[in-house]
Amino acid sequence: MATITPTREALAMQGGKPVRDTLLPYGRQSIDEQDIQAVVETLRSDWLTTGPKVAEFEEAFAARVGARHAVSFSSGTAGLHGAAFTVGIAAGGEAITSPLTFAATANCILYQGGKPVFADVHSDTLNLDASRIEALITPRTKAILPVDYAGHPADLDPFLEMAERRGLTIIEDACHALGAEYRGRKVGSISHMTVFSFHPVKHLTTGEGGMVTTDNPQFAETLRRFRNHGISSDARDRQRIGQWHYEMVLLGFNYRLTDIACALGLRQLDRLDANLSRRREIAARYTSSLKGIRGITVPRVREEALPAWHLYPIKVDSKKLGASRDEVFCALRAENIGVNVHYIPVHLHPYYRERFGYSGGEFPVAEAAYESLISLPMFHGMSDEDVNDVIEAMQKIGFHYRR
Repeated sequence: MATITPTREALAMQGGKPVRDTLLPYGRQSIDEQDIQAVVETLRSDWLTTGPKVAEFEEAFAARVGARHAVSFSSGTAGLHGAAFTVGIAAGGEAITSPLTFAATANCILYQGGKPVFADVHSDTLNLDASRIEALITPRTKAILPVDYAGHPADLDPFLEMAERRGLTIIEDACHALGAEYRGRKVGSISHMTVFSFHPVKHLTTGEGGMVTTDNPQFAETLRRFRNHGISSDARDRQRIGQWHYEMVLLGFNYRLTDIACALGLRQLDRLDANLSRRREIAARYTSSLKGIRGITVPRVREEALPAWHLYPIKVDSKKLGASRDEVFCALRAENIGVNVHYIPVHLHPYYRERFGYSGGEFPVAEAAYESLISLPMFHGMSDEDVNDVIEAMQKIGFHYRR
C-alpha cells in the first residue's frame, strides 16, 4: 500500500486543486452481473412477491447469523416496527433506546403509541450505556433497544442480564452490524430479536429491505403475520394446498419483501464475507494512517467486539486541530470526499423537541459526540485509490490547520 505524503497545497475550498476530480460518496451499493441475472430470472418466473425466493433468503440468512428464525420485511424500519408490535409496546408503554441513532429506532416505539425513553451513550463506542438504564425502567417499560452504532456491537450481555431480571425484551438494532460479532457470537443470534437493514449503503442490499432474527417461534409467527396485513397465511401457501380461505388475526401492515428483492439478497449474501473483509481492510488502513493527525480521534474497538464497519466515524477536536467539525466537513467536501454526519441525536429533531419538550443538554455524551462526528467514505466497493484519496485529503487538512 502506497504511503501518503501530506501535501502543502492550498485546500480546495481556498482555491487549491481538489484531491479528486469527482465526488467519492460516503456509501454506495455494489451490483454485479450475477446479481442482475438473478433478478432477471425472478422477473421471468411466476412469483414476484412472497414467493419461493423469500423463504430461501430467510433460511439462508438465519443460517448465516446462527438464528432459528429470520423474517424478512420491506425495510429495516418495518422490521423495527414489527419487533415493537411483537413485544406488545402500546399506548402508555415505554421502551429505552439510544438518542444517537437514525430516527427509525425511536419512531418504531411511537408507531405503537408508546414513548421512547432515551439514555446516554458510552463516549468510546457511542453505544447505549447499560449503566444508565436501570434507573429508567418502570412498570411501563416493555423493551430495551440497543443500537450497534457504526457496526460496533453494543455491550449486549448487561442488557440481556437486565432483561432477564426485569422481564423485558431486547430488540437489537443491528442495521449497521450484519457480520459483526460480540464475545465470539454472531450478531443476530444473541438478542431476543435483532433487526437488520438492506439499504444500498449496507453490507448487502435488496434495494430496500430488512430482516428480523429470533430464536423465539412465537415471535417469528407474530412477525410473519404482522408484515402480511395480520393474515394467518400467505398467497403461496394457499395456492400450494389449493385453499382460498384466509383469516386476519391481528392488525398488521403490508411490510412484505418481494421475491425480486430476495433474489438479489441471496446473491449478495454469497459475497458477504468478502464485503466484510474489504470493509475491515479499509478501516484498518484509515486507523493506521489517521491516528497521528492532531485533533482527530479514530474509532475505538473494544476487545470483545468484531465490528462490521458500516460507518467509519472520526471525531474532530476543534481546539487541538484548530478547526471546527463543520470546517473540516466543508473542507473534505471541497476535496470531493463525500463525508456525512451520523447522527443528529433523535431528541434534538424538531418533532421530538415539540412533542416531548427536549431542549438540548439532556444527553451530554451523545450531544458532544454529534458536534464532533464526521463519517468518512466506507463501502466495500472502494478501490485502493479511493482509500488513498480519503487519507490524502485528511492529511492535507490536518497539515493545513496545524500550521
